Amino acid sequence: MKPHQAETELSGLLADLQEDAVLSEVRRRIDEGDDLLHIMEECRKGVRLVGERYEQGIYYISGLIMASAIMHEVADMVLPALKTLVTGSESGRILLGTVEGDIHYIGKDIIKVLLRCYGFTVFDLGVDVPAAEFLARAQEIRPAIVGLSCLIEPAIDNMRATIDLVRAQAGHGGAPSFIIGGCVDDRVCRHVGADVWATDAMTGVRLCQQLIRGEGSG
Repeated sequence: MKPHQAETELSGLLADLQEDAVLSEVRRRIDEGDDLLHIMEECRKGVRLVGERYEQGIYYISGLIMASAIMHEVADMVLPALKTLVTGSESGRILLGTVEGDIHYIGKDIIKVLLRCYGFTVFDLGVDVPAAEFLARAQEIRPAIVGLSCLIEPAIDNMRATIDLVRAQAGHGGAPSFIIGGCVDDRVCRHVGADVWATDAMTGVRLCQQLIRGEGSG
């Protein structure tokens, strides 16, 4: 996986589970006009640090639960402000969901907001979505792109199963393109058979624009 970038003050506060301090800092930065995606990215790094501490035995499951709750509160503050800043005129249908075995949704919700702001029609299946449900909805709405999210390694193979199933059952219109996000990199992208991958929302939007225009990942 990609090495984590240096810890920032905000990611450190979240990693230390300092709820009040995190929310106060996020509120201050929103009021001062800081980059909203950068705020979310710093908080995401903090959650990843919590996960590392859990793996090291420093935190227990309660720490993971608390970090998730803080991140949800941050998202409730940032996403409404984000919606007011971006407009676009892209067209195309995109089907999103977090794969079976994973219930994380913050990253998926961020890119959903951005994609809609840029004019895409987005259908969100939610979390813990079985491959068969992705297939059924893909056959129903015929999206140009299917986006799969996964933040835990045990669920990565479910990405692969989903992509394989949707491609195998593609009709005369052909299979959609696939973008994956979350705990992913080049190796995971190749393993699951996706077209492109992203670990931040804005990169994901740019890649979707390229796929819609037939430009691939380049």
